[in-house]
Amino acid sequence: MPLRQQPSPPTPWDQGLDQPQISESAYVHSSTSLIGDVRLGHQVLIAPGTSIRADEGMPFYIGANTNIQDGVVIHGLERGRVTGDDGESYSVWIGEHTCITHMALIHGPAYIGDDCFIGFRSTVFNSKVGHRCIVMMHALIQDVEIPPGKYVGSGVVITHQSEADRLPDAKTTDHRFSHHVVEINRALLAGYRCADDIACAAPLNNGHRSEIARPQNEKLQEQLSAEVLEQILGQLRLGNQIGIEQADARHFKVGAWQSCPPLEGTNPQQVLNSLNRRMTEYQGNAVRVFSIDSHKQRVMEWLLQRPMPS
Repeated sequence: MPLRQQPSPPTPWDQGLDQPQISESAYVHSSTSLIGDVRLGHQVLIAPGTSIRADEGMPFYIGANTNIQDGVVIHGLERGRVTGDDGESYSVWIGEHTCITHMALIHGPAYIGDDCFIGFRSTVFNSKVGHRCIVMMHALIQDVEIPPGKYVGSGVVITHQSEADRLPDAKTTDHRFSHHVVEINRALLAGYRCADDIACAAPLNNGHRSEIARPQNEKLQEQLSAEVLEQILGQLRLGNQIGIEQADARHFKVGAWQSCPPLEGTNPQQVLNSLNRRMTEYQGNAVRVFSIDSHKQRVMEWLLQRPMPS
């Protein structure tokens, strides 16, 4: 079945016939309707049955590693724009590492930041949702700006700014859940992309696991490091610290990890070089990295390699 992808129709307010712009690493299911100036970043997953229609309000932007789940509708009004993180105007901006879950409605003008979670059947209209916000199921957010890091409970209606300003902070457990959903959908994206390729699919059939397994060859090592680096740099942008731990096979079985010197540098190449040095130094042992927020709480973990059998 061909992808339902087409330019925006000619209208009094736009004669451009703008086409979707899709990263080569993104995956768009064949049952999706994708119309007009929609820009999909690296490793975006668009699940079955979604409607992303930039024919009235436009353009739309969906950032790297974000997942748009089944039945989501994204549309925008002809008038009204938000400013994206690149400084340009958009009808809808959705940041990186964000989950827009089943049957949610995002109607522009709307901005949703990085590392957000928008729950089942929730609606965001004419609003801004800041970075690292958690919005649970059946919520309504309209005509307000949600500050970064806030929590909106299930069924909550936020239509006045004073209500948005009183929202509680999201908890570490909420962010862990959101990150887990992102990782699950990254695995689904990889599975969809190689479902028809037996050689590609074989490594995915070794049982479910949400952590990152040890690479089997140099090419996979390079790809994996780039993905891990993406996650780490996202945490650095939030001001979080990155730690690293290792354990041999015996200690790994009982969860006894030993702290290692932290990763060095702040730019991508420095961090990747430091990470590769640590993995080489502890070759044969399990290695994991983690992030720590300003409250000294561990918020994310990534298992980079498993130990060699003893």
